[in-house]
Amino acid sequence: MAMMQRSGPEATGLNLPAYSPDKHLPLQGNQISIGRRRHSTGESPDVDLSVPPEDPGVSHQHAVLVQQPDGSWAVVDQNSTNGTTVNGGEEPIQPYVPVQLQDGDRVHVGAWTTITIRLG
Repeated sequence: MAMMQRSGPEATGLNLPAYSPDKHLPLQGNQISIGRRRHSTGESPDVDLSVPPEDPGVSHQHAVLVQQPDGSWAVVDQNSTNGTTVNGGEEPIQPYVPVQLQDGDRVHVGAWTTITIRLG
């Protein structure tokens, strides 16, 4: 929603999905990519937001969740077109700058996608 609030008149043509089921993905490995599959190359992120209801505001390589050396997690925007916000922030986070995450933090990407971080 934060992206839609910043987007001005072009956002008025977007139709929010009536329902989008919750999806759960464990935080495993060193990083988890968030974006949309590239149909031309078949490249697919770990969190693929190209499946219905596809969020048109998500870039192909939108953001990554990165495990820090101390075991905590951070989100890094990959210079996405519409930005990434955390916990409903007004301004997008800086591209390529890790933002530390806590249990329950909400990462907002695209027009309506919210990823809730559950640690432990």
